[in-house]
Amino acid sequence: MTQKKLRRIGVLTSGGDAPGMNAAIRSVVRTCIQHGIVPIGIYRGYNGLIHSNVVELNARSVNGITSRGGTMLYTARCEEFRTKEGVERAAKTCRYLGIDGLVVIGGDGTFRGARDLSAEGINTVGIPGTIDNDIACTDYSIGFDTAANTAIEAIDKLTDTMQSHERISVVELMGRNAGHLALYVGLAVGATAILVPEHPFDMEADIVEKIREGHYNNKRHFIVIVAEGVGHTTEIAQRIKELTGIETRVTIMGHIQRGGSPSARDRVMASRMGHYAVKTLLEGHTNQVVVYRNALVQRITIDEALQMKKDLDFYLYEVARDISI
Repeated sequence: MTQKKLRRIGVLTSGGDAPGMNAAIRSVVRTCIQHGIVPIGIYRGYNGLIHSNVVELNARSVNGITSRGGTMLYTARCEEFRTKEGVERAAKTCRYLGIDGLVVIGGDGTFRGARDLSAEGINTVGIPGTIDNDIACTDYSIGFDTAANTAIEAIDKLTDTMQSHERISVVELMGRNAGHLALYVGLAVGATAILVPEHPFDMEADIVEKIREGHYNNKRHFIVIVAEGVGHTTEIAQRIKELTGIETRVTIMGHIQRGGSPSARDRVMASRMGHYAVKTLLEGHTNQVVVYRNALVQRITIDEALQMKKDLDFYLYEVARDISI
């Protein structure tokens, strides 16, 4: 496929939203226009693709969206698209609308959908976007930096009031079955303990003893970070209170971590990845995902990407553990 054969490129966001998705959309749209290609916005992910819920975009359509969180194209999960019939229907929609290439922004589930569409003859490229930063094929995914800064800012405020009351703060952060966000934030805020699903913890040795030692040395406020994937946050907090005798409060950050104006890093990374995604289609490639590896934006096949497994940065975990005294 050559650049001349590309007339229309569709862009959609799927799965959980992440700050920076709008910047990626903007980059895709304006790169298309720069190359004489009509950008097509697809609302509500693969569901919108199946049901032809689309809009033709132009340079002005994406004015001012870089600073906004969420996604202007909305996002949704689509059970119908999980079926062979759903994928075939989405591919038929692409052909009917004259969409020659498709840029999809999301996580592993989004990439699986792109792979299935590629098998149906639709040229596809994925861009990683999730605050969890758990996509194995890339060192960084859009939204992580903003989510981390949102959590850090909130915990810093929480620390002020908890310190006034000499309490223990047990804070649950998002992360499904991955502790990347919790570990990163925990190290940044100086948490006494960080609980992640990738690393088993001992209540007595990893939490209680550290709190007792700190209390003996006149420390009066403690932060315990719990990744969502660990589960039972309220029970963990209750057990800490029983074993230490110190008043404990639970804060569940929840979806506030997904919102807010994207950080500079997320805006720039999203813009780079969006541009590279269109460039990848222009060069005739399909079934690809744009990744950030070894400080470079590059591409690999979606098949290769989905086979990878992302481990927690255990050196970072060691750093957090050793300096939490």
